[in-house]
Amino acid sequence: MRILIICRANSCRSQMAEAILKRLDPGLIVRSAGPEPAEVVHPLTIQAMAEIGIDISQSSTTNINEFVNEDWDFVITVCDIAKESCPVFSGNVRNSIYLKFEDPLAYEGDDEFLMKLIRTTRAQIVNVFEDFYNEFITSK
Repeated sequence: MRILIICRANSCRSQMAEAILKRLDPGLIVRSAGPEPAEVVHPLTIQAMAEIGIDISQSSTTNINEFVNEDWDFVITVCDIAKESCPVFSGNVRNSIYLKFEDPLAYEGDDEFLMKLIRTTRAQIVNVFEDFYNEFITSK
């Protein structure tokens, strides 16, 4: 099963979703990317995932163009900007899903404030992707 998760900067939401799915099922091929990737995965995202026992400190951001020629069982978009600016895939995409999560990094504030937002988004992503996994992956 091949799953691609797309978010604008690929530095927070898509990285968390990728890591959650990989933890649920290490046999899945899960990648994340964005049309406007940041230079690095946001440090607070790395910290938030470490809090739940997932190490993404070696993860890097990726441009969506690296994956448009590949076949995917699921392409999951997790933000409006990525949904609107997603390129056309020349590879076969069996299922496209849109799951909107608010961008915790779109706000200004100190690290404590941003961590609260990231933790909230992380909890939402965990719940939604566990449901996705149970509905679409384990039921197959």
